[in-house]
Amino acid sequence: MCRSIKTLFNFEPPATDEEVAAAALQYVRKLSGSTHPSKANEEAFDKAVEAVAAATRELLDALVTTAPPRDREVEAEKARARAAERFGTA
Repeated sequence: MCRSIKTLFNFEPPATDEEVAAAALQYVRKLSGSTHPSKANEEAFDKAVEAVAAATRELLDALVTTAPPRDREVEAEKARARAAERFGTA
């Protein structure tokens, strides 16, 4: 899957509509193989992004967990540490 699509569930504060839309856009781009659809496909592309965003929001709103919410800064630091280890950067 796209590396730029991040986990959106169980964060405090919850995922914003902008984060959901960005993930939906990345998903549709990956499936379609196109970052910028042609004019002929633009309407279908935009409808797909809206549908995926709506389904994503519905899923996030329906999921439940007993785990405590994750902190965005802590998770970002973990990701930076993994990247440094993987790519040898500081």
